[in-house]
Amino acid sequence: MPLRFGILAFPAVQQLDLTGPYEVFASAGDAEVHLLWKDRRPLTSATGLILAPTTTLAECPPLDVLCVPGGAGVNALLEDAEVIGFLRDRAAGARFVTSVCTGALVLGAAGLLAGKRATTHWNALDLLAHFGATPVEARIVRDGSLITAGGVTAGIDFGLALVAALRGRDQAEAIQLALEYAPAPPFSAGTPREAPPEIVALVRDRLSGSRAAREAILARLPRIG
Repeated sequence: MPLRFGILAFPAVQQLDLTGPYEVFASAGDAEVHLLWKDRRPLTSATGLILAPTTTLAECPPLDVLCVPGGAGVNALLEDAEVIGFLRDRAAGARFVTSVCTGALVLGAAGLLAGKRATTHWNALDLLAHFGATPVEARIVRDGSLITAGGVTAGIDFGLALVAALRGRDQAEAIQLALEYAPAPPFSAGTPREAPPEIVALVRDRLSGSRAAREAILARLPRIG
């Protein structure tokens, strides 16, 4: 039986949160990768890319891996009873429950981070404590069957680490080589520790609206732990 991956696809998802691990999962061989949403109508990512869900939440088959990416659309999901109920139900039968970036907050809203170590995008890391998680500043954090990845590009690293856990290191390294994944960024500005202070301030300002809306939502949600 093939491995079954299910990635939640939703309006205003951060497309690289989704497409990064998707590329790795789809390269694993003998694998099915389902893009999950309430219906199959095309939806628009946070940066304008059109995505087409392949399976509805109601029709989703049993999954080995459940993955929730992040993005601006996460805010709506935090109070979406249908999505939260789906995640709670499917997490119970999955081998791994995972997230990329702020998708971790949705897992938290579903009660799946309580007592767990987890990570997310640096601008939301402190919010994990609201859901009873222990925030960890890291690219990938595994706590049992829970695997969370940091912001956006960390989804590729996470995908490779997950394939290694499921199919072995050789398979993961073969995928990495086939994708020529050998990051060499032109600037050392990928984390708040590395970026110049004025760049950090600029990005915090750009993200402040979504952050404020997210904080308001969390104020309405019960604190866990």
